Amino acid sequence: MTSWVGRTAAEIAAAVREKRATPREVVAEHLDRIERLDARVGAFRVVRARAALAEADAVADRGDLAELPLTGVPVAVKDNLAVRGESNRVGSAATPVTPAEEDHVTVARLRAAGAVVVGLTNVPELCVFGTTEGVHGTARNPWDLTRTAGGSSGGSAAAVAAGLVPIALGNDGMGSLRIPAANCGLVTIKPGHGVVPAGIGEGDWFGMSENGPLATTVEDVRLMLTVLADTDAVRPSEPAAMRRIAVSLRSPLLGVTISSPYAAAARDAGGVLIKAGHQVRRADPPYPLSLSTMSLTHWTAGTAVDAKDLDPRLLTRRTRVHATIGRRFVNHVRTSDSREQLRRRMEPFFAEYDVLLTPALARRSPKSVAWHERGWLPNLLANTNYSPLTPPWNLTGWPAMAVPFGTLPSGAPTAVQLVGRPGTEAMLLELAEQLETLHPWQRTAPLD
Repeated sequence: MTSWVGRTAAEIAAAVREKRATPREVVAEHLDRIERLDARVGAFRVVRARAALAEADAVADRGDLAELPLTGVPVAVKDNLAVRGESNRVGSAATPVTPAEEDHVTVARLRAAGAVVVGLTNVPELCVFGTTEGVHGTARNPWDLTRTAGGSSGGSAAAVAAGLVPIALGNDGMGSLRIPAANCGLVTIKPGHGVVPAGIGEGDWFGMSENGPLATTVEDVRLMLTVLADTDAVRPSEPAAMRRIAVSLRSPLLGVTISSPYAAAARDAGGVLIKAGHQVRRADPPYPLSLSTMSLTHWTAGTAVDAKDLDPRLLTRRTRVHATIGRRFVNHVRTSDSREQLRRRMEPFFAEYDVLLTPALARRSPKSVAWHERGWLPNLLANTNYSPLTPPWNLTGWPAMAVPFGTLPSGAPTAVQLVGRPGTEAMLLELAEQLETLHPWQRTAPLD
């Protein structure tokens, strides 16, 4: 009997379209794996076993089965996006338990494409932090269960890396797709502003948050993104060309250094791209000294907006303090032109270079402990010291990817980040595909 666990979304969808597999067979096999392994991984808050099998049968009965790009593919959804019939808890005890009446637009698009929602994944409270733990569960890195999967799309990343689903839906407000993808050896893209519908929380963290895919291959990321996107810009439109690539090993935040494994990953990835025919040079973007303050004010203010209607007594201390600090910045963030100034500052650099290549993280993820029971400052320091490289590109609203490359001494993966100007999603995917071809990675963590 053919096993569909560990197959890509593209492979599964092709098999179902060609009637070599049924949606029920595929979904049932993944549900069995979830039941067997997720107690160790902690990816899911809710597993929709009965509902998912019913959805799989409904997909099989569709008259357009042969045309569906994700037909029969199991997908996990981050628990800050509405799934019809399920509560949307956003990692908190303060959020309502009322089931959603309608799917979020991105969930609806995945289902329209034939995907089957098997569950909702764990997130840190209000999706604030770069580690995933809280009252609803703890998501661990399947490559090293002593470490956090990252956040805030930690449960979604853990689910894919553990082979519990081939693809998952998450979102990224300050790195929340790229951080867990880098920890868990996955490919992801934070699309540029306006490419994929957002609708995340109250105002998308002032337009910084974007929905996007998590997968084990570039092909699956591209496939999922074409389903989610409002534009055809993510589809390849021209033959691969020589690109001007800047490699930077500098942290955007003063006082934060890049550890050797992550610096080596970026250097070595640059070497691979030189052999692929690209022009690669060392160059640092003109990060402003004010970037630390700018990141903190936007990060905390976004949380303040999301928390304003919730009972603060039901929030954890780290979230409550984060929101309290952010309240004083909300009006400033709404009226400030600091993000436009940052974009103008970066534009000459990205006129000289097509793509920026950096380490995805500064160091390995923190230990998987009860961070939600610790104070705000320890959480702030833990997050800042390991993930300083992602926030600038939420502030600009420009596309950025995380791509697996290399390993830590423990055997867990490292990763690089690719950043481009608005509208360069297809270019970033093209470069990521070259890295995958020339320097392939192990796609699923060895949990069995």
